[in-house]
Amino acid sequence: CLATLIIMLIGDTYTLINYVSFINYLCYGVTIIGLIVLRWKKPKIFRPIKVNLLVPITYLAFWAFLLIFSLYSEPVVCGVGLIIILTGVPVFFLGVYWRNKPKCVNRLIESVTCWGQKLCFVVYPQGGVAEEE
Repeated sequence: CLATLIIMLIGDTYTLINYVSFINYLCYGVTIIGLIVLRWKKPKIFRPIKVNLLVPITYLAFWAFLLIFSLYSEPVVCGVGLIIILTGVPVFFLGVYWRNKPKCVNRLIESVTCWGQKLCFVVYPQGGVAEEE
């Protein structure tokens, strides 16, 4: 979010749309690759919808063409899009991967989470005493 806000303040909306569209297509392709890998490594897992593997493979062929064309025609936009994605790596390591955090870091993460929930109106009720109306 911080990277998006900075880009919105510096650049124009058209540039941000280009960055986000590249990121979206990259994530779609990685998702389809994950589908194929799961079909290969875990063929017996329950799937509510099962499609022929020709469909995702065809999609990946077109996806690769579009991605390579995007990288060739607008390398700066694609590079900035990749940088935007990579800004999530430190957040992952600080929030998920690092298990034995000091209490001050846990309190900071909890307060930022609470602030974000209040800001976005997504605060879930706590398991305390029910309020009377």
